[in-house]
Amino acid sequence: MANLDRQNYNAQTGSSAIIDEGLRTHMLRVYNYMGIGLAITGAVAFFFAQWAVSSEEVFNLVYVSPLKWLVMFSPLAFVLVLSFGINKMSFATAQLTFWAFATVMGISLSSIFMIYTGASIAKVFFITAAMFGTMSLYGYTTKRDLTAMGSFLMMGLIGIIIAMVVNIFLQSSALEFGISVLGVLIFVGLTAYDTQKIKELYEELDGSEVMGKKAIMGALTLYLDFINLFMMLLRLFGNRN
Repeated sequence: MANLDRQNYNAQTGSSAIIDEGLRTHMLRVYNYMGIGLAITGAVAFFFAQWAVSSEEVFNLVYVSPLKWLVMFSPLAFVLVLSFGINKMSFATAQLTFWAFATVMGISLSSIFMIYTGASIAKVFFITAAMFGTMSLYGYTTKRDLTAMGSFLMMGLIGIIIAMVVNIFLQSSALEFGISVLGVLIFVGLTAYDTQKIKELYEELDGSEVMGKKAIMGALTLYLDFINLFMMLLRLFGNRN
């Protein structure tokens, strides 16, 4: 009987170790996709801004003409395509769409290099990375169920979006400051919640195609948390040109 119990324990321990190793591999894949996406966005934003500065035609076309609205909202179209169409896509198509999204987001964010100093952008980026890393690690390791907190934060996010739309017309600096402060708190919390959710969606028996799509969607979620946290912090601490 003792030998049987020991065998059962060893089998359970071995199975748990396999699951843990698979989960670590999956999460590493998520972070790798997210990191590459951020690198693409940063590079495209920087070099596109340099091009726009050196070419008045490009500057006027992208930042002054009505085309600016397409540049501004096109990343949202990619997010919607991935969110609602991921199940119908192949993994290769989903991956290509994610890289295209990161590229378009870089063009959309290129204007920050004209608004803020390079030093302050770098400073805020490292602050964002530290905050994001801390909260993502918390979300991965905590035993606490963050579902209730996530629901509350999603309601706060909807409120933030509504306030941002309203402030497009009001142009209130006080409201912008309040949005930025609340936005930092919301996206810090969402980073932990989304990390835990990605972890919980991992299934050992998923096929490689499904696992790949889950990694893409997880990377997209954390990428958006990072970018939004970065933008909120930049509005608070960025030094304008």
